[in-house]
Amino acid sequence: MQIEHHDLHHEFPEFGEAINALKTGNAQFAKLFASYQRLTGNVEDLEESDMPVADFTLEDMKKQRVKLKDELYHLLLAFRAGQQSVGA
Repeated sequence: MQIEHHDLHHEFPEFGEAINALKTGNAQFAKLFASYQRLTGNVEDLEESDMPVADFTLEDMKKQRVKLKDELYHLLLAFRAGQQSVGA
């Protein structure tokens, strides 16, 4: 089975520098990032090993991942907006 990777750098390559800056400089982002990475790893492990797991469980994990990714994306957008206003 081909596993699609969902690490944040892969999902948002245009935010690479912002991700690195926020991981070290923003506690909220760092916490959400760690949760996202952990959840993504769990989902990918389940998909890769083809372990028996209830469809509901896997779908719930994927929904949680989307929610985290959305929160992280909004923090990245806010960071970018702040960077642009500093440079203006």
